[in-house]
Amino acid sequence: MFSLISTAFAILLVTVGPWEVAPVFLAITQGQSAAERRGIAIVASIVGASILVAFAIFGTTVFGLLGISLPAFRTAGGFLLLKLSADLLLAHHSELTTITVSEEREAQSQKRSVAVFPLGIPMIAGPGAMTGVVLLVSKTHGPVEIVIVIGVIAFVCGLTFGSMLAAERINRLIGVTGSNVIARVSGILLAALAMQFVFDGLSQSGIFH
Repeated sequence: MFSLISTAFAILLVTVGPWEVAPVFLAITQGQSAAERRGIAIVASIVGASILVAFAIFGTTVFGLLGISLPAFRTAGGFLLLKLSADLLLAHHSELTTITVSEEREAQSQKRSVAVFPLGIPMIAGPGAMTGVVLLVSKTHGPVEIVIVIGVIAFVCGLTFGSMLAAERINRLIGVTGSNVIARVSGILLAALAMQFVFDGLSQSGIFH
């Protein structure tokens, strides 16, 4: 159980990236009052968490209906997370966890919807986080472990909510250099976890038997 909690926390912390959400939140909520920012942060956290929980509950069922086997998804998901880990290690912009320049410009011009897009989706509930959630649930045994994954989702989204409220202080504290250091350390950890998913998927597919 501790292994599941630690793995889920590591994957979600890296794929959601509270330290990446904070500066984007700060940029697209400029000129708004503290109360307005708090409201946006609350809605964004709820939207992101709801989407990730939905993937945790229904993700494997949907893939089953589409005829996608769990070994195939574990292998493909592992490679997707491996790509994300490479972006983190090289300090490259990754569309799996962040938004593009054009998306940020659109968000700044539409202040009313920023809680849903781009904060809720794809900053919090991005492709990397969605993939990570389904991969985690695919390795669980029984409803208790699924509830644990959902609990970790809630905890990480809570951390992200806190990072948005403290965005100015975080930006001053860690700066660009600190953010890159965190990203590189996270990238090493995520690379190892991604390769484990790939190994598990290939092993369970039976192609080496």
